[in-house]
Amino acid sequence: MQRQYQAIALILFVLVAGTAYFSSKKNQTAELKPHFASEALAAKFDYLSQNGNSSCSANFQKSIPQMADTDHIRGSCCSPMGLHRYSEQVEGLKKYANISEIPPDPYDIEANLAKRLMGYYDMELTPEEQTAYDYAMQNSHEKGPCCCKCWRWYVYGGLGKYLIRNYGFTGEQLTEVWNLSDGCGGDEEHNH
Repeated sequence: MQRQYQAIALILFVLVAGTAYFSSKKNQTAELKPHFASEALAAKFDYLSQNGNSSCSANFQKSIPQMADTDHIRGSCCSPMGLHRYSEQVEGLKKYANISEIPPDPYDIEANLAKRLMGYYDMELTPEEQTAYDYAMQNSHEKGPCCCKCWRWYVYGGLGKYLIRNYGFTGEQLTEVWNLSDGCGGDEEHNH
């Protein structure tokens, strides 16, 4: 009888120890996922901050329609990128992942998307829609879709009009998108 109890105790010990072991492995894997994600984001940041082609010049803006659709507009316009702010922006924009027109990375925008969004800039808004757009103009960190009237101004201005018209965005929602999409560089929310 004592051997039966010892065998049962041994089996229970193995089950408890095995469960604890695999549970700790699972937790370690879960703990590593954010680390790998942040490593990938840091690697992308390094690439974008050192290999940007973006410029505030009028000539750069005029060159966008001639870019191949598969080209990318990369990097910041005004100030060097900051990793902390960049990661906040990319994480914040995940909230809008279901809207394909919102670039998921403000420092890496596909040329075909930029072309489409620029085309929406001249869209006429109804008075109610214009009120939402004007709210974002007054309340966004840059007091508009960008700090200057460069290509980003027209791309994100067009995006704003598109979001208001097609998704019913409020001024507050557009303000949030513009703030998260600020491509001027720097490591703070409000650069200028």
